[in-house]
Formats: sequence, structure tokens, C-alpha cells
Amino acid sequence: MARVTLKDVADRAGVHASTASRALDPEKGSMVHAETVARVRAAAEELGYQGHAIASGLRRGHTSTLGIVVADLGNPFIAPVVRGIENHLEGRGLMALIAETRDDHGRMARVLNNLAARRVEAVIVTGARRGDEQVLRKAQRQMPIVLAVRHLPGSGIPAITHDDERGGRLAAEHLLEHGHQRIAQLCGPRGISSFDERASGFRNRLRTAGLEVIELEDAAQHPTLAEGRRLMERMLAQRGVVPTAIFAHNDLMAFGALQALAGQGRSCPEDVAMIGYNDTPMTAFTQPPITTVRLPGYELGRMASDTAVVLMEDWEQPRSTLSLPPVLVPRHSTLGWRGET
Repeated sequence: MARVTLKDVADRAGVHASTASRALDPEKGSMVHAETVARVRAAAEELGYQGHAIASGLRRGHTSTLGIVVADLGNPFIAPVVRGIENHLEGRGLMALIAETRDDHGRMARVLNNLAARRVEAVIVTGARRGDEQVLRKAQRQMPIVLAVRHLPGSGIPAITHDDERGGRLAAEHLLEHGHQRIAQLCGPRGISSFDERASGFRNRLRTAGLEVIELEDAAQHPTLAEGRRLMERMLAQRGVVPTAIFAHNDLMAFGALQALAGQGRSCPEDVAMIGYNDTPMTAFTQPPITTVRLPGYELGRMASDTAVVLMEDWEQPRSTLSLPPVLVPRHSTLGWRGET
């Protein structure tokens, strides 16, 4: 079936195509007699006409679109963040284009170039990492950029983040309160603010208690289940002290670590307690349910969307940075540890 055109609508309504165009344009409808507007819109609805929103937007100087850049669409923590952004945009008549970088600098540059070419009015980047500063600042000369979840210290780019340093401290305090003395962490990818800050907060809190965290020299290449399993297997293969508790830098890595423990006949929490991070939906339903640090993804996305809209309306607004407080969510993966016998 051929696509319905503006000329088809004009012919059905018995008007010139330019009159139909003005009648269908919310900003120009007042230039056309009300009876004609009603007739043209009825014809458009009857024929199922869909205007070219991007072309129309470009003529008016805006496209009503916003970009969302994520690191990994397969990571379940990102869904509520994107939903928070999307729901807030919809109420303002804005649509989002979503792209994935897979934590690759080259892909980040290509994604930003593609979004700029499509004339998006702002971009929310949830997947920034060290080394992306130059391409983000270059993109910032063409459109407002807002960082969400991860930030780039010293970049001057506004960011809505989670207090991950405090989240790491909360995880350490929880394990200390339950009597653990041999405590390890499985580190997420280096060069990403959220994982770097979780590591330092956890490490520093243990040091104030007179303990040194057990760590590998290695870190995850990506914050995935497979990498959590790989790092846990390496941790268990080390000679020397076996930890009684593990802090994995996100829930997916914690799931992988549980697989590695089970593969070597160790149980959680009886042998090794486990804490994850993000409070993704599955953490409450694994065996055992996993203690985690909650990241308020929906609220974070909503606030990032708010910031982007403000900058779209006034690019000269002060560049604000906000950090949301963490909450520890205790579950059986740590509460079920009874200490050593």
C-alpha cells in the first residue's frame, strides 16, 4: 500500500496542499479558517496520514527528540533509568532515541556524531567512562549533554549520579556488623566513576576498622555475570586466606560469583556471604536472595530528564551536579551467615 501523502489529504479535503500543511501545523493552524482546519484534520484521520515529524521540526528549528546513550542494553539496572527518562519526556511531547556504546570509546564518538546529525535537542549519557571527556565536550558544543549514573570528575558536564562512595561504605559496615574479618571485593571495570567510587568507599571503611580488603589485581572488563564468575573463580584459586564475605560491584557480578561458589561446592551464605549493588529485580528472587545497595534508577532517570529539558530551554543555565543517597537492602545472602565454627 502506498504511503498517504499531504497531497492526498489536501485532495480529500478539497484544499491546496499548502493550506492542508498549515491546517495540520499546531503553530500555524490559526492562519486557516476553523472550518477548513476541521475538514483537513478529519481527512487526515480518515486516510491515516502521518506527517514527517523530523522534517517539520527542522523547519521550526527543533526536532522534539532527545538522545539516551547507555553502555549495555542487556544490563537490567538500566531499564528503570530509561523508563524514568522516557516517562518524563512523554509528558512534554518529546521522544527519545536510544543507542548503546558497549563501553567502547570509538562507539561513543560514533553514537554522539549520529545523534548530532539527527538534530537531537539534548543527550543523556549513562555510559560515560574515563577517556570519553574529549568527545563529550566536542558534542557539548552542538547540544546540551547530561551525564547520568556515571560522571566524569572535572569535566564540567552536569551529572545526576548515585553516591557510590557512600554505597561502598554501607556494604563494608554491614559486613563488619555481622562479624566478618576476611572480606573481599570483586571490582567492576576501572575508569568508570561508579565502580571506582564503590571500591574506594568499601576499601577505606574497612581500613578504618583495621582490616585490609582482599582484592585481586584483576578487575572486570565489563560488569557482567560472566566476569563475576571469572573473578570469583580466580579469588577461590588463590592460596592463603579464603574470604568469608564478598562485595561484588553490581548484581550481575554477584550472580556470577554465586555460580562460581556453587561450582566449587561452597554455599552462600553458610560458607561465604555476598553483597551486590543496584537492587535489580532478580536479587530478591535468587537462591539465596541477595543483599544489595539500592540505586534509585527511575528517580535518577527522571531527574536527568528534568536537567536535560531545562538545558534545552536555556543552554546557559548553571551546570548542576546531584548525587542521590544509597540504601542498603539486607537479605539472606548476608543475614544467613552464622559465623565460623
